[in-house]
Amino acid sequence: MLLIPAILFVTVSVAAFSFLIVLDQRSARARLIRHRVASAQAPGASSEAMALLRDEMLSRIPAFDTLLRRSERVSRLQSLLDQAGLSMRAGNVLIYSVVSMLVFGAGGYLLTDTFPFHENLMFTLAAGALGAIVPYSYASRQRNRRFQKFEEEFPEAIDTLARAVRAGHAFTMAVEILCNELAEPVATEFRKLFEEQKYGMPVRDALLNLAERMPLMDVKFFVTAVMLQRETGGNLAEILDNLSYMIRERFKILRQVRVYTAQGRLTMMLLMALPPVIVVTMLFLNPSFIRPLFDDPIGHMLLAAGISLQTIGYFVIRRIIQIQV
Repeated sequence: MLLIPAILFVTVSVAAFSFLIVLDQRSARARLIRHRVASAQAPGASSEAMALLRDEMLSRIPAFDTLLRRSERVSRLQSLLDQAGLSMRAGNVLIYSVVSMLVFGAGGYLLTDTFPFHENLMFTLAAGALGAIVPYSYASRQRNRRFQKFEEEFPEAIDTLARAVRAGHAFTMAVEILCNELAEPVATEFRKLFEEQKYGMPVRDALLNLAERMPLMDVKFFVTAVMLQRETGGNLAEILDNLSYMIRERFKILRQVRVYTAQGRLTMMLLMALPPVIVVTMLFLNPSFIRPLFDDPIGHMLLAAGISLQTIGYFVIRRIIQIQV
């Protein structure tokens, strides 16, 4: 009985806080812009201060943005969102997590309302924790999919860059050609690289920023090869051709690994899907046989233990079938 008033209190408090901040948003945003313009126009402004001016906002609400900037984890969350290609801010993700936690927690409370108090509380907290990680899980999945797509198109990008260099274009002009010839997300990342060096950033720093935005092994090889060539000299087109060949060969090995681990992945899917399928099937075919799991306190403990063991087994099998190449 105390959980619903607590949820209502938290919801009303968050809504009131958001409303009051939005009322002050225009004036605060105007003050922030004036302060940044004054800092940028000030004589002798340091490069560190200029770098701070280019930082992405963690929230469009200035007061909330200032609060979030104190946390390094929130900054890493914003980096994850940028790598995933999502336009949302870290502050929005945190708000979505709170809302999702309240919705899942309320759902868990309503579904287990007939359970004893301690079991009802346990399922409510578990559902709330699950809801809190849903937005982060979505962003992480989008990030992995974007990285996978980038890796698939990256060898073609290197081949195009090598052909442009062999045709007589400078490296920076060859990067501009990539922006117009390739598909997303490779075009977006190389466009950022081109624009950074175009507006005055050294090519070395722009390449390091590319490796930071796309922390992939192939990108690190590419950045290292280009920086070494610019410092020591050599045939850049030949270096890029060799790098493209190496990346394609690594993809061949990765595909062979996926074939060898197919049985393990199939086993993982079967073991994860089998228990819930059996429970649902028994609920329809023989409800009296399976109902003690949901009606008896010992059954509740067995359900919690089964879910925990299933989760542990999923991560163990996933760790076994993941082979780094």
